[in-house]
Amino acid sequence: MFRFLTFLTATVLGALALSGKAVPGTVGVGAAPVLDLSGYRISFDDEFKKFDISAQGPDRVWTAHTPWNGDFGDATFGNPGPGGPFSLTAQGLAITATRQPNGKWVSGLICSVNKDGSGQVGFSQQYGYFEMKAMLPSGPGTWPAFWLIGKDKSSYAAEIDVIEYYGGFTKYFHTTEHVWVNGKNKLLRTKMVKVPGGSLSSSYNKFGVLITPETTSFYLNRHEYWRTPTPPEYRQPMYILANLALGGGWSVDGLISPQVMRIAYIKVYQKLPAP
Repeated sequence: MFRFLTFLTATVLGALALSGKAVPGTVGVGAAPVLDLSGYRISFDDEFKKFDISAQGPDRVWTAHTPWNGDFGDATFGNPGPGGPFSLTAQGLAITATRQPNGKWVSGLICSVNKDGSGQVGFSQQYGYFEMKAMLPSGPGTWPAFWLIGKDKSSYAAEIDVIEYYGGFTKYFHTTEHVWVNGKNKLLRTKMVKVPGGSLSSSYNKFGVLITPETTSFYLNRHEYWRTPTPPEYRQPMYILANLALGGGWSVDGLISPQVMRIAYIKVYQKLPAP
């Protein structure tokens, strides 16, 4: 999802969804291991009780664009302000995608760093547990996501897509690991996760990833569903992005406006030092 190249993988992921290759049954129930955070402390916590998003930063918690200033998908990412895509509700942050009178879509993205000309400033963390609690739209063509990018992009780009959800397929979501080198995907590991149809849009769910020097583990509602060896490129500070994109290889012609992604919180946990 280093988004200028996502379209290359969308067709493959869509084919997997149609083939039904996924974790069987209801994820997060039964024998799946439950995450234990007793040895961790909260290092980042935004429950969106106040509006803290700016167009470019660095004076706010979030910026409304990627550090490389790249929009992607079939919607432009708008700035905060009157008529913008961001609003606060009693449940947290709402990111709203709307079709404009000219037929173009405008939606929103938040990022925990910005590019100030001398490097990225804002929140990033090496290792730990990153989690978003959200309720997702499910209209065909919606493409919400929660993902991480490594700060070091000198010779490669490390990317972890904790969740990508294609709203036309309400029984699945994708988790994908990437390492981009010279525009090519050096690492592509993907997991199709099966969930009860519509469950990601009818209630709030927690999507998380725990990165350690040895393993990278993924969680739905704090139940583990996938674990992989941590590649060297993931052993660095990672920053956070969440967005409601549209398209991703799927048509938005029949999509009803507006569409809303609701985020109750985004939190990060850091492992406590050994006593």
